[in-house]
Amino acid sequence: MGFYDDHFVPRLVNVSCGLSSLEHLRRSACSGLHGRVVEIGFGSGLNIPFYPDTVDSVAAVEPADLGWKLAQSRLATASVPIQRSGLDGQSLPFPDDSFDCALSTWTMCTIPDVHTALLEMRRVLKPGGTLHFVEHGLAPDEGVQRWQRRLEPIQKRVAGGCHLTRQIPDLVREGGFEIQDLDTFYEHGVPKVLGALSLGVTAP
Repeated sequence: MGFYDDHFVPRLVNVSCGLSSLEHLRRSACSGLHGRVVEIGFGSGLNIPFYPDTVDSVAAVEPADLGWKLAQSRLATASVPIQRSGLDGQSLPFPDDSFDCALSTWTMCTIPDVHTALLEMRRVLKPGGTLHFVEHGLAPDEGVQRWQRRLEPIQKRVAGGCHLTRQIPDLVREGGFEIQDLDTFYEHGVPKVLGALSLGVTAP
């Protein structure tokens, strides 16, 4: 990670992904979390207010030191123990069958090898464990897709490697998960190139 990615991107993500208009999506993604949870791309802790009472602890995987620093005020309000426990979603430092749930929000767009990260999440989940996610990705409309492909090189440079054209549901299935509930839609008030969202939870 260079100076821009280290010192600017975490602030950009904290602001752009911390909009109040996205809170209902975070609440939906966190619904049903329980037991021990691993959160990939913890960032600045924007999901902390939405962890349900059924969560016992959270292992936060976050590569950016600044992201973790920006999370401190939210960590101080957390009702569950949260520990920074890893730096790379592609190589999770946990034994097999360690967690009841995994959480990923606006993260799969950025991980360089998202397939490997999904395989790692599958590995560390207990039998019957579930992955909860809300992610942006490839739009369903060809006209929007064309703009996504045009803008993706710029987006990747500006937003720390963020892709616009990943087919999130397909990637989740290729990672060995069966999706139980899935909602795909354009988020109101967000440009369609950025607002084609997938909100889902995998089957236990």
